[in-house]
Amino acid sequence: MSESATDTRDSPKLADNHTDPTIKRAVAASAMGNCIEWYDFGVFGFMPAVLGAVFFDAQTPTENVLGTFAVLAVAFIARPFGGFVFGPLGDRVGRRKVLATTIILMSGSTFAIGLFPSHAAVGLLAPVLVLLARLVQGFSAGGEYGGAATFMAEYAPDRRRGFLGSWLEFGSLGGFLLGAGVVTLTTIAVGDAAMADWGWRIPFLVAGPLGLVGLYLRTRLEDTPLFLEAAAEEKLESSPLGAVLRTQWRSILHLIGYIVLLNIADYVVLTYMESYLTGTLGLTGRTPLLAIMAVIAVMMVIIPPVGALTDRIGRKPLLYVSCAGFLVLPIPAFKLMGTGNPVALAVGLGVIGVLLTFLLATIPSVLPAMFPTAVRYGAFAIGYNLSTALFAGTAPYVVTKLVDSTGDQLVPAYYLMGAALIAAVPIYLLPETAGRSLREVTGSTRPTSDAAV
Repeated sequence: MSESATDTRDSPKLADNHTDPTIKRAVAASAMGNCIEWYDFGVFGFMPAVLGAVFFDAQTPTENVLGTFAVLAVAFIARPFGGFVFGPLGDRVGRRKVLATTIILMSGSTFAIGLFPSHAAVGLLAPVLVLLARLVQGFSAGGEYGGAATFMAEYAPDRRRGFLGSWLEFGSLGGFLLGAGVVTLTTIAVGDAAMADWGWRIPFLVAGPLGLVGLYLRTRLEDTPLFLEAAAEEKLESSPLGAVLRTQWRSILHLIGYIVLLNIADYVVLTYMESYLTGTLGLTGRTPLLAIMAVIAVMMVIIPPVGALTDRIGRKPLLYVSCAGFLVLPIPAFKLMGTGNPVALAVGLGVIGVLLTFLLATIPSVLPAMFPTAVRYGAFAIGYNLSTALFAGTAPYVVTKLVDSTGDQLVPAYYLMGAALIAAVPIYLLPETAGRSLREVTGSTRPTSDAAV
């Protein structure tokens, strides 16, 4: 056995012994990819009518919004393919190399949209180009979140994995808030007419520099201690995809059911909500934008303490509270939003935001602990992106269509309640993994006392 293998065996707390600056850089590098992914959603989610008018020959504002959400949904078709490619590749060649690739592809495809011609200039070529860019974005995003969460979890000390993992979703919320903020500030600066003419390009072009910052952060780090340890001890799979499909399919199905609620809540609350407040409830001015941005800012403030709380009391209590809350509170929350009163709007949005925060704070520490190191990236990426493609990307389009066809403003509430009902059993069956070493994860979802990489 090699000397490096002996060293890692003699230092079972290798990940815990990494210096704080190294861990902080690892968390920042992981969160940056999420930031860029959700920056993209923030841009699309906060100007769907403008983008629909630019790229589609729609006849009504609703058709413009549906066209934009359809493009978002179609991109999710590519996510599972990205998961099947990048996930097992990350288990074979390392997390860092794959994550450097995904962040460039994600930011580059978003940047490219800012350079595309409009429908008025080139006709049907405009939506085709946007669709192609979104497929590239979806394909690369398929390898992003699973890899970023794996990278973070394998660097984090076991006793702080909840707290450090919560910063991954802090990056998601920050990216969404940044995208929404850039759209809002650009609109204020150039005006509605110029925004529809050329100002819409600016938020997309900002993704380019963000991607370069993320690439810089990721290339400055070594691969994760657990991956290097597995490589040194020759415990990597020669065919990670085959190993995932052969040994992890039950855990993958468990993951898919568990994160149905997260995915639907995430995309309904963040991507769809601005369109709901303006198009469905008829709110005007900057109130909808500012209300959503304020709620996201509050979520960013509370998510690290909530993550730290999961290290103290466990992940499952927060999951139970969130699931129960989504079963009973969406209807009163959406009724409050529908009153038109700014305070009631803030309370309704805040209730949903807090429930979502409980999910976001636990996800990055729970999901990596479902799979062993040798197939962690691949199994995570495949399961997560299958669920995301089926339930998340379609949520804004489906909800918009149902509200438009039924006239029922509470459709988003029913959708969230249904997702909570589906997720309740998988959440109940999840093992508690707070404080447990990722080395204890074997081929099942339940950690054992036998150390296994």
